[in-house]
Amino acid sequence: MKAIDRLLQRWRMRRAAGWIRPGDRVLDIGCFDRTFATVLAGRVGHVTGVDPAAEPFRGDGVEIHRGTVPGEPRLAFASFDCITLLAVLEHVADPDALGRECFRLLRPGGRVVATVPHPFVDRLLEVGIRLRLLDGMEPERHHGFDIEETPGIFARAGFVLLAQERFQLGLNRLFVFEKRECA
Repeated sequence: MKAIDRLLQRWRMRRAAGWIRPGDRVLDIGCFDRTFATVLAGRVGHVTGVDPAAEPFRGDGVEIHRGTVPGEPRLAFASFDCITLLAVLEHVADPDALGRECFRLLRPGGRVVATVPHPFVDRLLEVGIRLRLLDGMEPERHHGFDIEETPGIFARAGFVLLAQERFQLGLNRLFVFEKRECA
């Protein structure tokens, strides 16, 4: 991963970390190299990471699995306080299934914290890769995701939108959704 990739990754992590409460049991979907899980480990209760390219790991309040959500490993109902999806939704073939699975996995009052790049980022990514400034993920793996669909995906699953904000010069957006307590 090149320096610019790391800078952008850290920026996303800082934005997301502010929405994660101390002591939370966190599921980091798309954890890749477990960087965010390692950052969170000292301030949350436990971090479970899942990514199709992850190297399995267990230790220091962090557990990493190779797999997908939904899919394998099968995770327990209502077992997390927070789910993070940092630059993940644009890589998911069925975002609605992911939204429903997040709802199943979160405890009442739990949050989904997601960052989603603007579609224009694909063009910048292509140029950055060609110029060897970025490693980045291949744009063809983005499934043509429209950032404006994000609130609807989680609303259909039963979540309430708490916050959304633009960052990285407007090229990225942070969304925070909550699974409300039963009325």
